[in-house]
Amino acid sequence: MSGVIESQENKDLRAAVAALGARHGRGFDRAALWSEAAKLGYLGVNLPEAYGGGGGGMAELSIVLEELGSAGCPLLMMVVSPAICGTVIARFGTEEQKRTWLPGLADGTLTMAFGITEPDAGSNSHRITTTARRDADGGGWILSGRKVFISGVDIADATLIVGRTEDARTGSLKPCLFIVPRDTPGFQRSRIDMELQAEEKQFELVLDDVRLPAESLVGDEDAGLLQLFAGLNPERIMTAAFAIGMGRYALAKAVDYATTRQVWKLPIGGHQAIAHPLAQAHIELELARLMMQKAAALYDAGDDVGAGEAANMAKYAAAEACVKAVDQAVHTLGGNGLTREYGIASLITAARVARIAPVSREMILNYVSHQSLGLPKSY
Repeated sequence: MSGVIESQENKDLRAAVAALGARHGRGFDRAALWSEAAKLGYLGVNLPEAYGGGGGGMAELSIVLEELGSAGCPLLMMVVSPAICGTVIARFGTEEQKRTWLPGLADGTLTMAFGITEPDAGSNSHRITTTARRDADGGGWILSGRKVFISGVDIADATLIVGRTEDARTGSLKPCLFIVPRDTPGFQRSRIDMELQAEEKQFELVLDDVRLPAESLVGDEDAGLLQLFAGLNPERIMTAAFAIGMGRYALAKAVDYATTRQVWKLPIGGHQAIAHPLAQAHIELELARLMMQKAAALYDAGDDVGAGEAANMAKYAAAEACVKAVDQAVHTLGGNGLTREYGIASLITAARVARIAPVSREMILNYVSHQSLGLPKSY
């Protein structure tokens, strides 16, 4: 499934990562795969060469996650650590922040989580209540608030927290991003019990007057919204890659089964009732990948506005294609599709993640209807 619009270098990257994924497979050891992918330069392929990265962009990083997913061993923290946090620090961080974090994010020795979602805000980033205020001597910050559904906090060295500071001129709150090391006093986490089977766990965070030095603020205090969206577009592109990879994995299992399973005179894949839905799933995954590639190309070219539209569309299309591919794969296997032996039933839950996170399909439809089509805003 190599894309016709990819360079030879990226096709080679895709083949190399596919080989790595095949060696690890569905029963993979997350830490071992993370370490090997890092050593081979795949985790930091999007980060600047000056800080130990590969000097590529989201086009390359999305290939890595898609191919690992198609082998049954996706690394969810790739969405967060190099894609969101690495990108934000590379684009807006101070020289000291770049030197401190980017080499470790690139070689896998450091991992960073991302905290934006709140219990009472959901997808409404304007309702974020985590606030940051200057401490008494004005040299640092004090953060207070709560976050929910934050991935991998226990294995992350720090979390990039989206808070809000008061604008001295207007008195209104504006978003800002802060690096909060895992063991900072007052930074508490509790695991959320999920039905989802995933290596990376989900957490609720409480920030109880967390004191941070001045240098924990990422970038310009007045450019918070720009910085925030610089991280959210890569998140959508990588979620699309995650979904496309999962859909391809499920589809490959179904095709293999349909090719070998024989009940009447020919394999079940010879019947159109089985073959056509699988063909549809393949087409829809390919279409979603094209939109993901467009979003990555626009983002890597510096077109944040164009990338915003394409990244939302890619995430929507990939999530829908993934859910349909997984559903059809399970259906193709019949009862076997629900057994632990074949290992695709658990994907029914996992596939829905891309429809829900990091933003729901309905919020993307709101974005497209308002931003792309110019219809009145409904919220």
